Amino acid sequence: MPSYDINRIKEIIPHRFPFLLVDRILSLEDKRCVGLKNFTANEPFSQEYFGGLYPMQGVLVVEAMAQVAAFLMLSRMENHEGLALFATIERVRFRRPALPGDQLIIEVDILRERSKTAHFSGRCVIDGKVSCEAKFACMMVSRNSSAEQEEKT
Repeated sequence: MPSYDINRIKEIIPHRFPFLLVDRILSLEDKRCVGLKNFTANEPFSQEYFGGLYPMQGVLVVEAMAQVAAFLMLSRMENHEGLALFATIERVRFRRPALPGDQLIIEVDILRERSKTAHFSGRCVIDGKVSCEAKFACMMVSRNSSAEQEEKT
């Protein structure tokens, strides 16, 4: 199975520092993608709270899942010019926090897809234990759609 480094990830999805939340794609199959996020205390969004802990905020864990899903959707297309945006988020469960030093293994599977949308099952695993899981959908839009809308008005 192929592995993709940060440079290849940046060729496929438009996210950049500080909100590119995937460091490596470990495997890519037709309807499954596994990514990796190394979480450190030096992250710009990592602030001390909860009595000395520095957890990765849950919304960013879910965003990391969405970025792996976007990589999966866009890598299946010949032209990587689209954007994969959240359409729905359901059944999010946080089981344990991601703390500095943790590696999040982000697993995303396509449950069903249509021409411009895909429904996913995602989960993050830390040290073999589920940290977060969710069902969500993404929709494909043109990267130029906002510029096109502005021109019409």
